[in-house]
Amino acid sequence: MRIERAIVSVSDKTGVVELAKALVDHRVEILSTGGTAKHLQEAGIPVTAIAEWSGAPEILGGRVKTLTPKVFGSILMDRTNPDHVADCTRLNIPRVDVVVVNLYPFESTIATPGVTLAAAVEQIDVGGPSMLRAAAKNHRHVVPLCDPSLYGDFVQELNSGEISDALRMRCAIAVFEKTSAYDAMIAAYLRQQEREIEPAPARLSVALDKFQDLRSGENPQQKAAFYVESGTKPFEQIQGKELSYNNLLDLDSAMRLANAFREPAIAVIKHTNPCGVARRKTLIEALGAALQSDPVSAFGGIIGANREFDAACANAVADIFLEVIVARSFSPEALQILQKKKNLRLVVSFPNIPELEFRSAAGGVLAQTADLVSGRDMWKFVTERIPTDDEIDGLEFAWIVCAHVKSNAIVLTNQSQSVGIGAGQMSRVDAAKVAIMKALLPVAGSYAASDAFFPFRDGLDILADAGVTAVIQPGGSVRDAEVIAAANERGLAMVFTGERHFRH
Repeated sequence: MRIERAIVSVSDKTGVVELAKALVDHRVEILSTGGTAKHLQEAGIPVTAIAEWSGAPEILGGRVKTLTPKVFGSILMDRTNPDHVADCTRLNIPRVDVVVVNLYPFESTIATPGVTLAAAVEQIDVGGPSMLRAAAKNHRHVVPLCDPSLYGDFVQELNSGEISDALRMRCAIAVFEKTSAYDAMIAAYLRQQEREIEPAPARLSVALDKFQDLRSGENPQQKAAFYVESGTKPFEQIQGKELSYNNLLDLDSAMRLANAFREPAIAVIKHTNPCGVARRKTLIEALGAALQSDPVSAFGGIIGANREFDAACANAVADIFLEVIVARSFSPEALQILQKKKNLRLVVSFPNIPELEFRSAAGGVLAQTADLVSGRDMWKFVTERIPTDDEIDGLEFAWIVCAHVKSNAIVLTNQSQSVGIGAGQMSRVDAAKVAIMKALLPVAGSYAASDAFFPFRDGLDILADAGVTAVIQPGGSVRDAEVIAAANERGLAMVFTGERHFRH
């Protein structure tokens, strides 16, 4: 059936003039609204105002333009249904064969600094999604074009004389993907406007856009891509090979840990666990200290920095094989040095704490609020010996690092450098033994952090035997009194934080 009539009403004018010219060449009548009609008329394209055609003027300051029986009857009419045809004939409703609509720019509106809720609400499209969904429902007879990327294929088939069922279905699917993502973005924005965010709503709508394809999944034979919530940009890769799934997980761990510190800090990550962490007065000093903690494990690892990566840092890693360096920025001199390692991935991070974090499990999605490390005001000193100021600083450093290690975890540090890390063990005793075994720096005089309570005194005794002087842990065990007594017996200072930091 020949295409006779099209509704064209777009916020994004990309390619719309070229599309309209193709429609006119095929003797298609174009119905349009406000800004789109003016844009097309200025390009010399004949247009009929949809308000004039429908007999229903725009009202409510433009909030109602197309929500009329004539417009929706013309889109939803099933041409093979005699009753539909009879209704439309009786009411003088001609058919519409193409609907070209894209939606109000809600995403760019809410990205504008200082935008008000009232301004955002005005950019919630009602008529656009309604027309698109109607056309998509009736795609056997009406072609819905919701994105400029579809125009080229449509014009090609228009010129061939027949719009294929395959293109009609593809366009319909694109509509429901577009409108569902649009609604999810609006829901997420409005949810953020509440004074208290509900962490577990009954229905969770998330709009995810593909950020980039990945080099591989967890293993080379697995395909993968990375998706982010609409309107977000977590990082920008500026050099090197494509990221893989594993690179991305390690990169995430590096960003989280490095950015957890106020001072210049470096986190060296291997298989999502830190193998060297340090904070110093300068980033180059932190880098040297972090690499010193475990230079063997750093081979093939990922470095995270919470400051600009400068020439001194670039020279320090020039001879080390690394997968990724992620930093707040890179100096021009550093880029010149690092560009010699063409496969090395350089990533600029844009730190942010999401409202909710997501993980897949059991065929579904887990959602939780971010695990933030509370400050010293939550601490409780539980031993006879109160930690010194230096020990308090060291325990705080150890506690932050421990929160970013896979559980069960024991972390040994000095005041500002990791000493040994026992990660992902099935028992806390083994985690303590691994942390001591991994230590290349002196354990005597170090501080220990445990991501969960000590269920028995044995783990504490192992740390005391190795020379640890102060311990930080959540507390909360039924044997806390036994563990506190063991710490007093061994002369250790111990702090309870009241919060656990498992990381699975």
